[in-house]
Amino acid sequence: MIMGNYLVLQTDFGLGDGAVSAMYGVAHMVSDDVVIENLTHDIPPYDIWVASYRLYQTVQYWPKGTVFVSVVDPGVGSQRQSIVCKTKSGHYIITPDNGSLTHIMHYQGLEEVRVIDEVTSRLPHSEESHTFHGRDIYAYNGARLASAEVSFEELGSVIETTSIEQLSMVDATIDNGILTGSIDVLDVRFGSLWTNIPLNSLQEVAIVHGDSLQVTIYHHGHKVYQNIMKFAKSFADVQVGEPLVYVNSLVNIGVAVNQDSFSDLYHIGTGIDWTIEVRKAPKIIFE
Repeated sequence: MIMGNYLVLQTDFGLGDGAVSAMYGVAHMVSDDVVIENLTHDIPPYDIWVASYRLYQTVQYWPKGTVFVSVVDPGVGSQRQSIVCKTKSGHYIITPDNGSLTHIMHYQGLEEVRVIDEVTSRLPHSEESHTFHGRDIYAYNGARLASAEVSFEELGSVIETTSIEQLSMVDATIDNGILTGSIDVLDVRFGSLWTNIPLNSLQEVAIVHGDSLQVTIYHHGHKVYQNIMKFAKSFADVQVGEPLVYVNSLVNIGVAVNQDSFSDLYHIGTGIDWTIEVRKAPKIIFE
């Protein structure tokens, strides 16, 4: 495969200081031909789960050969490994081995994983720095790979894909017409809930747009929310302030409030401790 020149960066660093700019600078010192873009630098601090999800959300929409660097690294300087993987979709990801490949591995698959030698494959003269691997190892090697200064094979030795760190996940299920899944992440700016329940699960139980659905949300198994809402094609299908179920950009089920934040209104979080059930609402007969 011919390597592209795209290098896409993701961190939890924010843009309040010079950390991201330093990563850009190191990449450009490797090669001025590298085109650097941002996935996001607003991952919540230390939140490996969200970092993993944002890679899953984004990687498949970039050209094959694009190199991603994801640095959400609470274990920086410890014994955790630095790895580079080739995905089955033909993309490359350089990241700490701490679970940030969980969603990519689960939903899209990894073709090969290699361990990067943090002693030899790093920014020259950075040996005494142990807390900024995002600059010294990840951006540096990401630029080398994107510019074809090194090949994927030259970056490290092969390890079993099943040996890398994985976060716990909950698969979506169907039982007696009840769809159950997890609330994986938020549509951050708007506060909508993104679940791991795929659209085809609704189709399997003959749920169509316009149906009324009963939505129940649990936290650690305790019911924290229940309501009946419309399965809508778009937010405009319901009144402002009304809840709805919709299909998000990954063709999974989302839950939202038209022109408000569902997560803020009802104090709903994300991750495998937050589960959701969706079913056709029972008919209510008024006498």
